[in-house]
Amino acid sequence: MSNLLEPTPELSQALHENVVADQAASSLVSRLRGKNKELQTQSVDTYEQFWKGSEHNNGDARTSMYKTLTNTYYNLATDFYEYGWGECFHFARRSIGETLRESIRRHEHRLFDAARIQPGMKVLDVGCGVGGPARECVRYTGAHVTGLNNNDYQIQRAGIYADKYQQRDHSAFVKGDFMNMPFEDNSFDAVYAIEATCHAPVLKDVYSQMFRVVKPGGYFAIYEWCLTDKYDDSNEEHRRLALAIEHGDGIAKLFSTRVALQAARDAGFEGVTAQDLAHDTAVGNETPWYKDLDVGFVSFGGLQAFARSRVGRVFTSNAVKILEKVGIAPAGTVKVQDFLVDAADGLVDGGKLEIFTPMYLIVGRKPLN
Repeated sequence: MSNLLEPTPELSQALHENVVADQAASSLVSRLRGKNKELQTQSVDTYEQFWKGSEHNNGDARTSMYKTLTNTYYNLATDFYEYGWGECFHFARRSIGETLRESIRRHEHRLFDAARIQPGMKVLDVGCGVGGPARECVRYTGAHVTGLNNNDYQIQRAGIYADKYQQRDHSAFVKGDFMNMPFEDNSFDAVYAIEATCHAPVLKDVYSQMFRVVKPGGYFAIYEWCLTDKYDDSNEEHRRLALAIEHGDGIAKLFSTRVALQAARDAGFEGVTAQDLAHDTAVGNETPWYKDLDVGFVSFGGLQAFARSRVGRVFTSNAVKILEKVGIAPAGTVKVQDFLVDAADGLVDGGKLEIFTPMYLIVGRKPLN
C-alpha cells in the first residue's frame, strides 16, 4: 500500500474545520458540504487501499495498521451513522411496540447492570463513539463516565453533545488508543465497551488493558461483535458476508465467540460468563436485532427509520450521487455510501444465518488480590 493519508489530529481538524458544529444528528448534507473535499477524497482512497484484493487475504495488513484503518473509517462514516442511527451506534433486540431508541436504552441498561455500576463510581467507556451510551450511563446510574476514543472527530462530536445535555461535569472524553490506554493502573471502578473492541487487532490485548485500569473487585462488561460457531470459513457465502461486515464497518478481522471468551479469561478476569443475546427470545426481546436494518420497502417512523428502508436507501444513494456530481459532496462519498449499504446487507444476512452476532455479552471481575 502506498500514499496512505494518516488520520492525524491535524488532518481531522483540517478535514472537519468547516463542518457545522450542530447538535442535530441528521444534518448529513451540511456535514458533507462542509468537509475539506480534497482530504475527504484522499481519505476514501486510503481506506479502500486496505481492501484491494481482500477476498484473497486474511487481513494481516489491516490488522497491523488497525489505527489508520479504524480512524480513517470513522472520519468517513460518522456523519452517515448519525444520520441513519442517531447518537448510539449499536444494535438491540426489541419488544413488540418498542421503539428503536427505547430498545437501545434498555440494552445499555442491561450492560450497566452487569458491570455493577453505582452512583458516584468512576467508569470507563472503551470506544465511546460520539458518547451516546456514556450519556445514558450518567443518566441511569449517576456515575461519572470517561469515554475513550481514538478518533478526533467523534471526540469533538461527543463534546458538543455533552454541552447540549449539560453533562460536562459528569463526563469526560479522552483521545487515546485502547491498546495502550492513557490511564494509570486501577483508575476506574468499572469498565465497559459496546460494540467497539471488535476493532482491536488482538482481543486479549485490549481486554488486558481494561483489566489493568479497573480497580481490584471491579467489573468488566462488553457487547462484542463476533462470528458464531455456525460460521464456516470453507463456505464461500459465509466468507463473503464476513468480509462485507469487516469492509463496511472498519474491522480488520472478526473473531469468533470462542476467541473472545478465552481472551477475557486470559486477560485475568475471574468468574467470566458469556451469553449471545442475539438468541435471547425472552419476553421483551421478540424482534431480532437486525430488524432495524431490514425495515422493509418504506417506513414513516421518522427520518432515521425512513433512511434505513429500501426506499430511503435509494433516496439517500441518489441524493449522494447528485451531491457528489454537482460538487457539494466530495468525490468518493458515493463509495462510502455503497460500502455502508453492503455492510448493512451483510449484517442482516449474517444475522439471519446466525453466523454473526453484535451482542456477545461477556462479564468478568478483576480479582481483589
